[in-house]
Amino acid sequence: MDRAQQLDDLMERMVADYVAHNRAAGVLRVMLDDSGVGFSPVVDHVTIRTLDIDRGAEPFVVLGYTYDETLKYDDWYAKVYRKAGYPALFVDQAYPDERGKTSIIPGWVKKFGDQVFHHVAVRVEDIEKAVERLKKKGVVFAGNIVGAPGGQLRQIFSAPETVDGQPFSVLELAERHRGYQGFLPPQADSLMKSTAPR
Repeated sequence: MDRAQQLDDLMERMVADYVAHNRAAGVLRVMLDDSGVGFSPVVDHVTIRTLDIDRGAEPFVVLGYTYDETLKYDDWYAKVYRKAGYPALFVDQAYPDERGKTSIIPGWVKKFGDQVFHHVAVRVEDIEKAVERLKKKGVVFAGNIVGAPGGQLRQIFSAPETVDGQPFSVLELAERHRGYQGFLPPQADSLMKSTAPR
């Protein structure tokens, strides 16, 4: 089996596992399947939480993803990897020193591991309309839409699915404009905080 097929299989398996364990993603998948679009064509990016970014990204790097950029926050950081024709891969971890002591990432990884997606972001044309329609199907959202109307990137997380009382996975809606493919650090940090254990 060639590397392209291996990457397709890895992405398909991990997205299917994610959708099977995230109610909001399941609701959206049914809606997209009913329209004939399907879930995978609208995936904007996928996110893995880990204790070692390079090791966490390795299965994707071996199959053709390459490093693009690093984003830094108060108690965690992330590296973004890309491969043409595939969703961006966002891999995050707490800083391994004192700065990372307040991060929620190590506890999450200890509970759930680093071989599952924490979230999948789907790209939407109109984020307010998407939120409204998903709410009608019973999906609950954490916080408010982050990013100014008409801005390059607007995002929102669903309320987290919980496992044994712990926040597990979320669905992200992402509205992008003017060809912007990047990530905005203040927005990512506020999204992280919107789903932290209370």
